[in-house]
Amino acid sequence: MASKTSIDFNRTKELKEFDDTKAGVKGLVDAGILNIPKIFVRPDEELAADELNTSQKNIEVPIIDLTDIGDENRHKDIVNEVRVASEEWGFFQVINHGIPLSVLDEMIEGIRLFNEQDLKLKKEMHSRDRGKKVKFNTNFDLFASETADWRDTLTLSFLDSDPDPSIMPQVCRGSTIEYIKHMKRLAETLFEPISEALGLRPDHLSSIGCCKGHSLHAHYYPPCPQPELTLGVKKHADGSILTLLLQNHISGLQVVHEGQWFDVRPTRDGLVVNIGDLLRILSNDKFKSVKHRAIANHVGPRITVPCFFSGHDSLLDKSFGPIEELISEVNPPRYKEFLLKDYIAKFLSRSLDNKPPIDYYKL
Repeated sequence: MASKTSIDFNRTKELKEFDDTKAGVKGLVDAGILNIPKIFVRPDEELAADELNTSQKNIEVPIIDLTDIGDENRHKDIVNEVRVASEEWGFFQVINHGIPLSVLDEMIEGIRLFNEQDLKLKKEMHSRDRGKKVKFNTNFDLFASETADWRDTLTLSFLDSDPDPSIMPQVCRGSTIEYIKHMKRLAETLFEPISEALGLRPDHLSSIGCCKGHSLHAHYYPPCPQPELTLGVKKHADGSILTLLLQNHISGLQVVHEGQWFDVRPTRDGLVVNIGDLLRILSNDKFKSVKHRAIANHVGPRITVPCFFSGHDSLLDKSFGPIEELISEVNPPRYKEFLLKDYIAKFLSRSLDNKPPIDYYKL
């Protein structure tokens, strides 16, 4: 027992010492480390049982072309493609979405500049206060998880309000404000075919507030000297309704499909879309929310910007559960109803490697 207590104490001490630097994972790389600290090393049994399978890599996550989405015939095709991708993969990429490449490139560049600016400026943004709308840290669950992940994150959470420029980092302020505008518009566009793919009116999901409550997490993955020992993000399913993800040219995202890991390779014009646990609940399991992760790389930085839509402000105190129109005698509800604020509290109080909130509400 004494040995375990000693190990736990040392780990806690190491975590605190690392977090107190406020320099993040990039600070370790800048210091020239050759071996990653123990807090980032995955357990031996997890490494031994790693599910990564290199076969069947010719199968790709579906790519959906949104060109002419307003055309009646093309719209029907897109709805069908969204339905198949959401039911079979829980993931797809969209291209020709109408967002200028310059907006995407400037967002990636802004996050690079934020992370590579003078450390003193970056430290001013460092916080673990959940109430802060804008903050920088390493892993929201750093002190709760079994293993730390190899990434630093700038979080911008504005829920239903417009971004307040004054509290955003100056170095990426303009690019972020512009990017968020386009993300909101794309979400509004996508929720129409997603609603129709469920057999609902085009405006159904938007009308219940699914387009609202967005938060943006800009992840910076520095090159890792021992990528085989750690992960960029541990295996999890998103707790959101829908996630829209921008990634730079470096691969790292992997999704579970038919029991195997598949790479979601970056596409120049592409944005990754994935179904979150909340949409899985709303769809009564018609749509999948699947486990995914980010591997670490020798090269970097890898930069990704997921935008999570969770309907926070508009749905927070309302009863949440499977959509009534999707329930029948032959398709009874698979989840009990709950308050969204209780679900979010569960999500924020746990580590990504613990029991997901969705499991508490299964019937």
